[in-house]
Amino acid sequence: MTQPATKQQRLRLGDLLVEKQLITESQLMDALKAQKSSGLKLGKQLIELGLVQENDLLSILSQQLNIPFIDLASYQFDSAVVNLLPESQARRHRVVVLEDKGDSLLLGMADPTDIFCLDDLAKVLNKPLEPAVVRESQLLDIVDVAYCQQAEIANLAEQLHEELEESAVDLADIATDVTDSDAPVVKMLQKIFEDALRTKASDIHIEPDETVLRIRQRIDGVLSEQVMNEKSIAGALVVRLKLMSELDISEKRLPQDGRFNLKVSGRSIDVRLSTMPVQWGESVVMRLLDHSQGILGLEKVGMPQRMINRVRHLLHRPNGLVLVTGPTGSGKTTTLYGGLTELNTPDRKIITVEDPVEYRLPRISQVQINHKIDLSFAKVLKATLRQDPDVLLVGEIRDRESAEIALRAAMTGHLVLSTLHTNDAITSALRLTDMGVDPYLVSAALKGVLAQRLVRKVCESCAEPYEPDANELQLIKSLSRQRELDNLNLRKGRGCVHCFNTGYRGRIGVFELLEIDRDMADALRENDIRAFNQAVHDHRSFRPLNVSALGYAAEGVTTLSEVMRVSAEVDDTGQDDDE
Repeated sequence: MTQPATKQQRLRLGDLLVEKQLITESQLMDALKAQKSSGLKLGKQLIELGLVQENDLLSILSQQLNIPFIDLASYQFDSAVVNLLPESQARRHRVVVLEDKGDSLLLGMADPTDIFCLDDLAKVLNKPLEPAVVRESQLLDIVDVAYCQQAEIANLAEQLHEELEESAVDLADIATDVTDSDAPVVKMLQKIFEDALRTKASDIHIEPDETVLRIRQRIDGVLSEQVMNEKSIAGALVVRLKLMSELDISEKRLPQDGRFNLKVSGRSIDVRLSTMPVQWGESVVMRLLDHSQGILGLEKVGMPQRMINRVRHLLHRPNGLVLVTGPTGSGKTTTLYGGLTELNTPDRKIITVEDPVEYRLPRISQVQINHKIDLSFAKVLKATLRQDPDVLLVGEIRDRESAEIALRAAMTGHLVLSTLHTNDAITSALRLTDMGVDPYLVSAALKGVLAQRLVRKVCESCAEPYEPDANELQLIKSLSRQRELDNLNLRKGRGCVHCFNTGYRGRIGVFELLEIDRDMADALRENDIRAFNQAVHDHRSFRPLNVSALGYAAEGVTTLSEVMRVSAEVDDTGQDDDE
């Protein structure tokens, strides 16, 4: 054991913090009492109670133990070195192996005062250990990234391929034996889901090709791919997933939709599954909804505080229609649920009409559309108005009938929230009249439109400043005032293990909010598109999507290429509408 570890044997964290006057004796007693019920480490418990700041705690530990503090956000770790310690040990002890120095190992530890942990790890690693103090949240991020399941998935695919070749039993028997939790097909699916959660994937695609099987994950809106030569296992995976979704395993000629819930790494995951027959078998796409994350509030979707205040003003109106718009995958549902959470009080009756119901909310009456029995948006909407609602959420306005019912409900004392598949706020208001709805209804009932996108954030671990090229400078000049060009903090990621060499990690919402004033309502009533556009651009508070995205790029949160993508989508929309 190294010298720092010997010092730890004489150190009690609570006494040290009291000695340094970061906490009092009574606060230490309170934390120890809370620790008995929570089971947390003392340091984590003190942070959870707000009695000490994490940075202060780590700084004290680093100085007192004479060990380094390492910021893992920019640390270039080696996955092979991290894997010297089994994942189960890394998660249990909150430890990661950072460097193999030859005669010793450098350990990143959330709690370097835990001498029992160091004793256990010395037996596993068989080398002298040099502890360093790290932030626990950053350590867990590295564990999620480094212990990648792709190698295990490939090994399980090979095992399943061999079982299918050697076994004389029917494929369905292999895939549907619910009692065999150790079957390769079960273990492989478990690893696929675990890997998807580690990488924070929103979707999993299982796609059979002519000679290979592709398993793809959508991470931050972009697909990444793992290719396997064992194409023959695709059928077993599809049958097993159909069984879990209670679908017809014998039907391979028609698309099917289903859903199931599973526990992965202690988290409750709702999976929406869609199958489709393709030329080399059946393609499966699964949307993952992590219920353990909870419903995000408006503050957590990236909305600026000034816009949050304006959105809240719209949400607390007694009546009217408020639309959230954007393409598929732009976060519309997340924003709507965040708004519903704020409105969900005992004095309000809230009914939602959805296809499908994504998150189940207490106190709210949620209705699932079912086209097989002709339970459509329009039919359910008519029934909900007899249920005495204060707030209605319509999952999507798809046709003239559902639009008219929603607008009439908004005119008769109800607040109606809904989504529309258009690309910006201006075209959303005009799309309602394009559906054949009376312009008077639209002008009288529509109160606001929130358009949004998700843009990728620059990876903080490998971010570096850069100078824009001529095309990017032209984009900046076209979207901003000249005086704003002096305060640019442009950054991009060079690619690292933290972001899977993409340069991006995570996403943030970009929004434009259109509040309908008298001039806009008059233009809508007259169905005067030119006057409506002019009234919108004359409105002082209106800030287009691409300008909002440029603001994030100027702050170094995202890149100009992401701004270009948002700008291209908005421009394409305008061209389509003109046609």
